[in-house]
Amino acid sequence: MGERWSFLILRAAFNGLVHFEEFSAELGIARNILSNRLGKLVAHGVMERHPCEDDRRKVEYRLTEKGAGLLPAMLALRQWGERYADNFRSELVLVDKAHGLPIAPITMHAHDGRELGWKDLAWQRAGAPTKPDRA
Repeated sequence: MGERWSFLILRAAFNGLVHFEEFSAELGIARNILSNRLGKLVAHGVMERHPCEDDRRKVEYRLTEKGAGLLPAMLALRQWGERYADNFRSELVLVDKAHGLPIAPITMHAHDGRELGWKDLAWQRAGAPTKPDRA
């Protein structure tokens, strides 16, 4: 995930692209780099290669469950860009299929459902006793 092209390939996959040629045309990436990055995403279990049903000589690159698990992080980064980037304009809005309405912003929540901000968080060692609630 630390490579720029991997991030862009995943974004394209979340937007529905599955074929090597689609990724190449959409991203303008050199074929050797695209092949390398797709190979790494497959090797790490983020994407899978599937024979294309229409033409068995072609393959489709599909997100795995592990890859789909990256969606909240990808959306959080997009929403951050929409909020803070100068002159951000997108013709696409991600909506809930059932209602056709835009999704809510990605937020962090406490165990009891409260929305949390950065100043509400602290690191602690795994297994350390939890801090008691304040009355």
